[in-house]
Amino acid sequence: MRIRDNLSGDLWGGFAAMLVALPAAIAFGVTILSPLGGSYAAQGAVAGILGATALGLVCSAFGGTPRLISAPCAPAAAVLAALAIELSQKGVAPESAILMLALVGLICGALQVLFGAVGLGRLIKYMPYPVVSGYLSGVGLIIIISQIPKFLGVPKDVPFKESLTSPSTWLWQGIAVGAVTVAVMAVAPKLTKAVPAAILGLAAGVLAYFGLAMADESLLVLAGNAHVVGPLGSSEAGFWDAMAGRWMAIGSLELGGLADLLMPGLTLAVLLSIDTLKTCVVTDALTRTRHNSDRELVAQGLGNLASLTIGGVPGAGTMGATLVNISSGGMTRLSGFVEGVLSLVAFLVLAGLIAWVPIAALSGILIVIGVRMFDWDSLHLLRQRSTVLDFVVIVAVVAVALTVSLIAASGVGIALAILLFIREQIGGSIVRRKTDGSRTRSKQMRLPEEMEILEKRGDRAAIFELQGSLFFGTTDQLYTALEPDLKTRTYVILDMRRVQSVDVTAAHVLELVEDVISERNAFLIFSQLPQNVPTGQDMRQYFDEVGLVRKEHHVRAFGELDAALEWVENRILDEARLERAAEKPLELQEVELFKGRKQETLAALEACMDKRAFKAGESIFRRGDEGDELLLIRRGSVRIMLPLDDQQSHHLATFGRGDFIGEMAFLDRAPRSADAVAFSDTDLYALSRQRFDALAAEHKRLAINLFDALARMLAIRLRYANAELRLLQLT
Repeated sequence: MRIRDNLSGDLWGGFAAMLVALPAAIAFGVTILSPLGGSYAAQGAVAGILGATALGLVCSAFGGTPRLISAPCAPAAAVLAALAIELSQKGVAPESAILMLALVGLICGALQVLFGAVGLGRLIKYMPYPVVSGYLSGVGLIIIISQIPKFLGVPKDVPFKESLTSPSTWLWQGIAVGAVTVAVMAVAPKLTKAVPAAILGLAAGVLAYFGLAMADESLLVLAGNAHVVGPLGSSEAGFWDAMAGRWMAIGSLELGGLADLLMPGLTLAVLLSIDTLKTCVVTDALTRTRHNSDRELVAQGLGNLASLTIGGVPGAGTMGATLVNISSGGMTRLSGFVEGVLSLVAFLVLAGLIAWVPIAALSGILIVIGVRMFDWDSLHLLRQRSTVLDFVVIVAVVAVALTVSLIAASGVGIALAILLFIREQIGGSIVRRKTDGSRTRSKQMRLPEEMEILEKRGDRAAIFELQGSLFFGTTDQLYTALEPDLKTRTYVILDMRRVQSVDVTAAHVLELVEDVISERNAFLIFSQLPQNVPTGQDMRQYFDEVGLVRKEHHVRAFGELDAALEWVENRILDEARLERAAEKPLELQEVELFKGRKQETLAALEACMDKRAFKAGESIFRRGDEGDELLLIRRGSVRIMLPLDDQQSHHLATFGRGDFIGEMAFLDRAPRSADAVAFSDTDLYALSRQRFDALAAEHKRLAINLFDALARMLAIRLRYANAELRLLQLT
């Protein structure tokens, strides 16, 4: 979206976000520097405003989330305030302490830039929905709870529990202003969408406050007034003094204690990065957009570097101001830029006006936003037994967010989501389908006598089609499924095409399977090992690296299931003493089509035929070639391949000694429909249709018998194809 398409919405959004972010920025700045002494509270307020300005301008200019509002935040205040208290207790001079706090912030910003540059931001995109939902609801509840004392007008020094149980501390004027703000915000969307509800609510709260002031003149006194934001305690001179003071301090920097600041800087960088990216995820959920995590981390790092450079405090993408921005119409990065500019303008010019904004009105706005943030749709997860545990994850995230912190809630949510994923993987079957060699055959067309052998002995091979992830959670299930066949089958085929990943534990279990099977001189066979699974793992290479597939082991690997089945069938037939390896070319009377025919008839037929020989890999004919010859296989085997494109072909069937190919062109005289390639050294009889028709004029009986034999063989092939299709439908 172009900026000019939503100019008014971005201006309103930036203005509303500034009204929410600026008071919080002041509070956080005071929180950070006040431990150094009461006189530094005002400097903290200035630092908070400068932080809001720098973060708003820089993060919006370089960020990867258009609606995000960046400002000083709670994690930054918590880490730096704790460090300020520690430095104060150690007797570090306030000026040196301020410099050390600034260095921690600079380290934090540099690390965030590094995080984004190496791609760590993309990890947050894999945040599970229950964690996002719980985080969203937890933030909403935290906002509501944190704003209740302000809504009630309770003084800041009153503990939270006491503020709820001691009505004597409540100020009815604040409650009235907050109630008006909440009511207007709730009703405004139903009446008009031209002006954001947050703006109308704030205007209503301000009007309500000055309405009450007409009856109580004490409300018009700014000094010591707990109902309003109050004087910022800063001026234009304070801005330039803060910048000059920071640069002078950096100029006198000593690097001796820099190592002691690396860990606080790293901690702060991680917390602010997580806080920002969580806000981005929540923003995506609300606006149905997708942010650029890595770009956002770089922008946040640059923003924090800029903030610390001009004397501000670090921050992150803030939930409250961002949601106000969205609800007020902000849609592009201009809204964040406007928030930064207006923060500076408010500091330099409008300090007097901001001082009169009622705190209860701001709290009312945040309470409504908090209620709207709560993911009410997640309650439907309780209706289904299969999703109850997902709801438990949401509740756990909310509970930890309320009792510990949002960062801890994220960790708990991710840990629980991982456990649920493992549980789901373990609960599902790792074996998609199991068959044996008597029901599942290769595409090699066999003669009736070979088919009879395979029907009797095919059950010596078991075929397992695996699915999902083979990892430590499913290895016991895998071994349990394979164990009965390890003691009885000669060939155990594992079809791996639907396997998503394999870990070291699963590879170790497969080694145990190979050890058990090799004791019986049996074989473990892998087919279609994926080269590029979703995790990026090359399973073929991985099996080679762990030493699972070796020639000296009883393990074989094939590119596709059909090749594995063909290898097994050939071994079974070899074991049945069909001398395939030393086979001699068949004579015409030995070919199945012509068994039992008269010698003189066969002699006349053979005189019409050509004898041809092909080396393994040679092309016999190609798709689209003209040709009407029926080709009888005297020795070797031929593969029929259907070209898909210039690089790929699909294996249709394999025909062996005593079988025939080319019957379609022989019957309908159309071009060849597929490629025929000699799979091994092959000898053929070739009978053209023209020569056959000439022979048939003299030997009509021979022609009838040939077509009858072709029809019978084609019928057998069709029945075999029907059986394959039926098996596919059953799976």
